[in-house]
Amino acid sequence: MSIGELMGYVASVLLAISLIVNGELKFRWINSFGCVAFIVYGVLIDAFPVTLTNSVLLLINAFQMIKYYRTTESFDLLEFTADETIVKKFLEFYGKDIQAYYPGFALNDEANDVRFLVLRNMTIANIFIASLQPGGKAYIKINYTIPKYRDFKVGTYIFKKRKEYLQAAGVNEIIYTSVANKGHAAFLKRMGFVQKDGKTIKSL
Repeated sequence: MSIGELMGYVASVLLAISLIVNGELKFRWINSFGCVAFIVYGVLIDAFPVTLTNSVLLLINAFQMIKYYRTTESFDLLEFTADETIVKKFLEFYGKDIQAYYPGFALNDEANDVRFLVLRNMTIANIFIASLQPGGKAYIKINYTIPKYRDFKVGTYIFKKRKEYLQAAGVNEIIYTSVANKGHAAFLKRMGFVQKDGKTIKSL
């Protein structure tokens, strides 16, 4: 197999992957790498239309990513009660995906729960519920972000920008007793969670 053929296969795989990932930013990055591979492929096989087309697509991706990174988004935190209709509708709509991350989760009303929604540009982006136990230990019941917004901004907002809110609620340690999804485990590591005694923990 020639280098040109290899680059063509790599480019095709990257572009295919970009079409199935969640989130615009992931799509743009992977699609851009695919465009670069196709540009190299086009140069190697002397196919100017391939090189030109993917150069244009790469510029479009670059423009959209610069726009994305420069855009100032609005975040807000909204407390809720367990009987609110909008919350039930949200959980019903994303029910299948939620079960993949939090198997067996069911909404209930417990007095010691810390509960809030994260709004991103006035869209419900995340639901957070943790059981607050003595000593400030908050055991996560659910911390679910919808697929569109899994770009670490919601996690940064909760655990860094609104850390004072959690501390004011009496939380000094956030604990996952188990993490069902490998992608979620990678996210938690990036957010500063560590493994301790078989649990995934972050101190505030």
